[in-house]
Amino acid sequence: MNLPSLYYSNIPFVHIPVFPMSGFCMYTFNLIFVLTIAFSSLSVGQIVVPEWAKDAVWYQVFPERFRNGDSRNDPAPAGLEFNAERGWRVSPWTSDWYKLQPWEAKFNKSFYANVFDRRYGGDMQGVLDKLDYLRDLGITAIYFNPVFDAFSLHKYDASTYHHIDHTFGPNPPADRKLIETETDNPSTWKWTSADSLFLKLIRAAHQRGIRVVIDGVFNHCGTRFWAFQDVMKNQQRSRYATWFDIRRWDDPATPANEFTAKGWWDVKELPEFWEDDSGFVKPVQQYFFNITRRWMDPDGDGNPEDGIDGWRLDVANDVSHLFWRAWRREVKSINPDAYIVGEIWDDASKWLAGDEFDAVMNYRFARAVVRFFIDTDSRKLSPSAFDRELSDIRNQYPHEVNYVLQNLIDSHDTDRLPSMIMNPNRKYDDQNGLRNNRSYVVSKPAGTARQIQKLIVLFQMCYLGAPMIYYGDEAGMWGADDPDDRKPMVWQDLTYENERSHPVPGRSR
Repeated sequence: MNLPSLYYSNIPFVHIPVFPMSGFCMYTFNLIFVLTIAFSSLSVGQIVVPEWAKDAVWYQVFPERFRNGDSRNDPAPAGLEFNAERGWRVSPWTSDWYKLQPWEAKFNKSFYANVFDRRYGGDMQGVLDKLDYLRDLGITAIYFNPVFDAFSLHKYDASTYHHIDHTFGPNPPADRKLIETETDNPSTWKWTSADSLFLKLIRAAHQRGIRVVIDGVFNHCGTRFWAFQDVMKNQQRSRYATWFDIRRWDDPATPANEFTAKGWWDVKELPEFWEDDSGFVKPVQQYFFNITRRWMDPDGDGNPEDGIDGWRLDVANDVSHLFWRAWRREVKSINPDAYIVGEIWDDASKWLAGDEFDAVMNYRFARAVVRFFIDTDSRKLSPSAFDRELSDIRNQYPHEVNYVLQNLIDSHDTDRLPSMIMNPNRKYDDQNGLRNNRSYVVSKPAGTARQIQKLIVLFQMCYLGAPMIYYGDEAGMWGADDPDDRKPMVWQDLTYENERSHPVPGRSR
């Protein structure tokens, strides 16, 4: 796209032609603002962050949907968190996303009643096979959504934190049997085939100059988490009874099971670990310290080069500051150069004082970008207002932190950027999908929408901080909010069905 420049008082400005459905409009912004003003308001501080993170180009991998590199480990009905319907199969990677699979059509005619039960078979071999692709794309750091053993597609319901998911490795049955022989004592923990493949992936990534960061979901687990299973079985007698926030114990004198534990956002399938004024109870904290060391220094020789390079912390504001401070000390004692980034959607100043996180996922940046480049109604930011929004972030956070913020536009928790452009004037990450908004447009973006997407990416790559790409953004993937933002990755060596189906009966694409 040609961007004609004009000069006012020797200051270069650029005019960006945009043609939204409402008519012609023009963006004008100062190139000096884009490239330099972000640096002018920074003041030097004492906080130290990993130097490598200042130059990082991040790529977010959602493992189950990135690449199926080994069909032999595809999920089986017995390994799912639900009772699979008769005829359930792993869905074809290249199929029309909204078209019901045969087993789905028999069970329920609604797309959204079925889609969360789908599996496509993405695994660690698939990521390993595509490391050269990521390197050639210019990626220097990968953020993995949860990789620990779990029964859901998203893995935010861990059954253990000291093993990689058994369906991500080459021998799921053997891995499950091996895990069953272990206790809570780290000396009994073995390395499964999935664990070993993940460590191989780390080595291969490091050889290509790519760092590896994984998701730490420490606020809650799944109901199949080994300690929670013991609590459900043994109730008050369980040695892990203090690990969870139990609201009601089962009464053996009644036929009903009254056992109830507090779940994250009252989701009973995601029981929360118990915290009091001192943080997690000591055994829970020690378990998290143990698994932290396991993945950061796998061979235990004191050299962390064979381990992960940091952590992304899920729902970080739901865990106490006391724990994060203690945990940071543990992380930095293993690898002072490790990167700690939290999921905080709003002002994260309290976590960025140098004693907890190095950075956060910069959703404030994302919201400002959407309001400036995409919105056309009262939400739209003027250039001056856009400058103020970004300046507020820079001024609220320590000098060094600004360089390592993960500047994302979309993620597994939002609709994808091209679909945001097709659906302007909506609150960021609020009812941005057909499940709760029947007017949402799910069509393929084209023309002007693609130009706007490129313009946003240009700004993202030039702005202060570390840009983060959600898998498939580089290929132009579109989709509404969860689950439509988690489609299988598009690859040039595969032939895909056209997306002709529509999730709303009676409507067409």
